[in-house]
Amino acid sequence: MNDPGIVDPKLLDRLKIVRQRVAHLNEELMNQDVLSAPDRLRVIGQERAELDPLVRLAERIDTLITEYEGAQLLLNDTEDHEFRDLASQEISELTSHITRLSSEAQELLVPKDPLDSKASVIEVRAGTGGDEAGLFAKDLVRMYQRVAEREGWTVEFLSISEGIPGSVKEAVFTVRGKGVYGKLRFESGVHRVQRVPETESQGRIHTSAATVAVLPEADEVDVKIDPGDLRIDVFRSSGPGGQSVNTTDSAVRLTHVPTGLVVSCQDEKSQHKNKAKALKVLRSRLLDQSIAQQEAERSRQRKAQVGTGDRSAKIRTYNFPQNRVTDHRVKLTIYSLDQVLDGDLTELITVLKAADQEERLQEQLN
Repeated sequence: MNDPGIVDPKLLDRLKIVRQRVAHLNEELMNQDVLSAPDRLRVIGQERAELDPLVRLAERIDTLITEYEGAQLLLNDTEDHEFRDLASQEISELTSHITRLSSEAQELLVPKDPLDSKASVIEVRAGTGGDEAGLFAKDLVRMYQRVAEREGWTVEFLSISEGIPGSVKEAVFTVRGKGVYGKLRFESGVHRVQRVPETESQGRIHTSAATVAVLPEADEVDVKIDPGDLRIDVFRSSGPGGQSVNTTDSAVRLTHVPTGLVVSCQDEKSQHKNKAKALKVLRSRLLDQSIAQQEAERSRQRKAQVGTGDRSAKIRTYNFPQNRVTDHRVKLTIYSLDQVLDGDLTELITVLKAADQEERLQEQLN
């Protein structure tokens, strides 16, 4: 492949490597030793099938580049106005096709994250700002509920701790559906709100915050927990309940001794159900911790901290007086705060995912 100046040379180099890899796999598929080993044959065949779309794209890009170079020669070598007009039109069309196919190739080069299809455990906690922070945390919980409704996802609350009426100190819930974690993973971090509280008589704008953690829901096959690593405490529920919820020792607190992680659950009347819910949250936190460690080991330098899950990073500001939402990681500002809080995160998610994909692509090309 030659580079006509409109294709990233690194992309062309990467596609060349892919084609060489497929040629090698084709040779292996003709090897009698491979043909007589079903497991090895299956692995090679699967890799070959995964790379095949990239090879087809590379061949189409190669053909279009050749045509582009021919049209460019014609444009440079002729003085005929009609031929020059035809060549210019062809160059414009070929440029458009090459750009589109290059984008498709870039998307295919970025490895799919197997966690993107998972459900998510979302934890929302009131931060600085007193009662106003709790009211904002409640707004965020509702926002994610509305996102789930728009997407056709389901929401199951695992635990919730309320503050003053209409506020939330902490809420933990599971969201299930198609591509939940892939769309919501960028919500992790500190969310800041600027607005005039209802209790503010002089109309002064207050700033408060809430933290959000989005964890991939972990199955037992994802995270194995040694029962010997758990300390289990049972206690009487303290929240509103009725009947037996707060009259028996049904609440459960799990402590994962090796990491010090603590999870409590008291929403159910059954101690067994509370333990199962607490284990689900603990597994998700352990999986999230493992992912964070892997990211640190790989030393990925994220320009905008997209997808790092850094709980201490201020990721977004919600300014009520200006009806403004600003995502600080991608420097995006939109003036539709009311729609965002009603669950319309489409623009934010699209931009964040695009920034993440671009960074991961550059990692592949470098």
